[in-house]
Amino acid sequence: MQVTEITIDEFAPEWESGAVVIDVRMPDEFAEVRVPGARLIPLPDLPDRLDEIPSDGDLYIICRSGARSARAAEFLAANGREAINVAGGTLAWVDSGRPIDAGPTGG
Repeated sequence: MQVTEITIDEFAPEWESGAVVIDVRMPDEFAEVRVPGARLIPLPDLPDRLDEIPSDGDLYIICRSGARSARAAEFLAANGREAINVAGGTLAWVDSGRPIDAGPTGG
């Protein structure tokens, strides 16, 4: 299934507007650095936590570089969610100089 993919520059205004961002990396990666406001749902947990993910509106899916988030976006799209893959992932976000969060948080 083909999913929509956007660049960091296209994602940034959506994030600034309060978009729902799901980070599918593992907890240790998420604690190291993340997009502020992103919600952690590791890729292996996604099928069991599908009911926690909004079923209306766009969802922006991010990982380290874009590969895991592409798989997650495909899964979510197949399950009726409007999932958009953020190409380049957290690495591109950090490289762009935009704000970041770090440290442990619930997920």
